[in-house]
Amino acid sequence: MTDLTIVLRSLRLRLFSTIVTALLVATSAGLLLSMLSLRNAGKAAFERGSGNAHLLVSADQSPLVAVLNGLFYANPPRAPLSREKVSEIRRLFPWDFIVETQLGDSYRGFPVLATTPEFFSKFEPVVGEPWTLASGKFFDGNMQVVLGAASARETGLRLGAKIVLTHGSGASREGGEEEHGHVHREYEFEVVGILDATGSPHDRALFVSLESSWMLHAHDRREREGIEGKVTVADLLDDDRKITGMLLRLPTRSGSSVSSALQQVFDALRRDTSITVAQPADQIDKLFAIVSNVDGIFIALAIATLLSSAVAILLSMVNSMAERRRQIAVLRVLGASRARVFGIVLTEAMLIGLVGAAAGIVISAIVLTIATSWLRANLGLIIAPDFDPRASVLVAAGAVLLAAIAGLVPAMLAYRTSVSKQLRPLG
Repeated sequence: MTDLTIVLRSLRLRLFSTIVTALLVATSAGLLLSMLSLRNAGKAAFERGSGNAHLLVSADQSPLVAVLNGLFYANPPRAPLSREKVSEIRRLFPWDFIVETQLGDSYRGFPVLATTPEFFSKFEPVVGEPWTLASGKFFDGNMQVVLGAASARETGLRLGAKIVLTHGSGASREGGEEEHGHVHREYEFEVVGILDATGSPHDRALFVSLESSWMLHAHDRREREGIEGKVTVADLLDDDRKITGMLLRLPTRSGSSVSSALQQVFDALRRDTSITVAQPADQIDKLFAIVSNVDGIFIALAIATLLSSAVAILLSMVNSMAERRRQIAVLRVLGASRARVFGIVLTEAMLIGLVGAAAGIVISAIVLTIATSWLRANLGLIIAPDFDPRASVLVAAGAVLLAAIAGLVPAMLAYRTSVSKQLRPLG
């Protein structure tokens, strides 16, 4: 009989405690791996969504909220910018580009961004990676919609499909879900394009022209005024032409992504208390400076849990030694040396750690799948976890090492077991 056979039989005799202890190791190892995998992937996902705009102007409460709402579609901005303010900002500087946006409508829970053609021709969702089409074209008229890759995939819409939008974040009637907002059922949009995936929150949005969105809300206004009939561009009033955000980029030198005038323009804009001005890249850095402190706490907790699993292995094996002393004495009589008995008990502890670590890698994969799906559905963050094989090996090795350290005490107890005492007649 080999030593491994002896170890496996011993574990089977204590199957329940073995499974519970291994699961504790698996949970702590899986949690630690998940935290290590998500910490860098989260920041990379935010950086991909910020795009090549130097500044974002809105009427939100703070720069961070402006970035989360305007670029990551967390919520519709709280209020529009005035037409006078939009015109003033346009005249302030010879911008490289200005992209006006409006948020507030949705389709089956996916955000709808109303914007101008410059959004596709000038703004890059990921720096150095301009928009590309999987099929169709960018909108070039009203009542046309372009789908992000994720929204197209999850809604099943194809080119030529007709949809109606919902005011607010509720579901429109095509989805067959309960409606939580007013449906603009009077105006159908035709799907004219589907974008390639960018790996950013923009993948889950739908894009329409500003005039199309203005016409929807002008129709609601005219209904309240008792005026019937469909709205045309000629019917739009200045109050209908609402803008909730402006993406701004300053001219830069060839080969550079930063403008020397950025700080000066930023300071000039933020003196105006009626608007909120954000530098997307800076806000993301500030967000993760805050998150990194919390992240460190979670990693510390995961390591502490891993240590507690080692203690569980220790207690489980020490408690079992009272029942196993006679078996160990029999092994000694059959020729097993003290060193061999020590090695068998130590191997048993390490095997529990190894099985737990392997299960922890599986648990980590499940946790990452659930976490990334939730982030995509609720925050629009498309996160690709940085699952480093080296981290998996290190965590697994750490779990086995801790298990071996925990196994030293029961192994020493086994080593010191007295054969004569344990083989005395019972009773």
